[in-house]
Amino acid sequence: MLLTSVIIVLREVLEAALIISVLLALSRIAGIRLTWIRWALGTGTLAAIIYAGSTAVVSDWFDGVGQEVINALLQVAIYVCLVILAMYFSVDHRAEEGKYLRLRLLMVIGVSLAIMREGSEVFIYLSGSISDLSQFTSVLTGGLVGAGIGISAGVLAYYLLLNLRRDILPYLSTVLLAFVAAGMAGQAALLLIQADWLPSQQALWDSSQWLPEDSVPGQLLYALIGYEASPTPVQATAYFGGLLLLLVLVAFHRYTQKSRASD
Repeated sequence: MLLTSVIIVLREVLEAALIISVLLALSRIAGIRLTWIRWALGTGTLAAIIYAGSTAVVSDWFDGVGQEVINALLQVAIYVCLVILAMYFSVDHRAEEGKYLRLRLLMVIGVSLAIMREGSEVFIYLSGSISDLSQFTSVLTGGLVGAGIGISAGVLAYYLLLNLRRDILPYLSTVLLAFVAAGMAGQAALLLIQADWLPSQQALWDSSQWLPEDSVPGQLLYALIGYEASPTPVQATAYFGGLLLLLVLVAFHRYTQKSRASD
C-alpha cells in the first residue's frame, strides 16, 4: 500500500510540478513577476478540494460519465493554455506591461487547472482510505513521499532550466511544454474513450512488459512525455496530433514575429 501510494501521488504531482517549473523559469528569464504562482497555487488547491468533494454530483452528469467528460475538458483547457504559452515564450521579445498582465493571468489559469485536475485525484485517493486508520497512515505516508519526490523533481528542473543559456531555454522549454501538452491531449482522448464518447479500439502496441506504467520510470515518462504503455489509434492520433499542432503553431508564431521585426 505504501509503494502504491507513492506511485499514485507521484504521478499526479510530477506533471503539475513540471509545468510549474518550466513556467517559473521562463517567467524569471522574461522578467515577469512571480506573484502569479501564489494565485495559481491558492486557486488550484481550493478548486481541487471543491472538485474532489463534488465527485458524486459530477459523476451523475452526462448519463453517469460526468467525471470522465469534465476531466477531459480540463485536460483540453490545459492543453490550450500550454499551446498559447509555448507560442509566446518561443520568441525572445520584450512586451509592455499589459501583455505581461494577460500572460500572468493565462499562467494562473493553466496552472490552477492542472492543480485542480491532479490535486482532486490525490484528495479522492486519500479520502478513500480515511475510514481505516492503519491503512490511512500508510497511504498518507506514501502520499507525502510521492509528493516530496514530485516537488523535488520540479525544483530540480527549475534550477536546471535557469542555468541554461538564455538562447537555449526557449527551445528546450517549448519541447517540454509540447510533450506535456501532447500528453494532456492523449489523456483527454482516453477519458472520452472511457466515457464511450470516442470508439474503443485495440491497442497499437503494448510495452508494459518492458516498461510498466505503474513503475517509477513509467510515471516519470508519463509526466515528461505522456507515456502510455498500450495506446489505441485514437489516443495516438490525439497525442501526435496535439504535439504536431503545437509545434506548427509555435513555428508559425516565430515566423510572423520575425517578419514583423524585419519590416
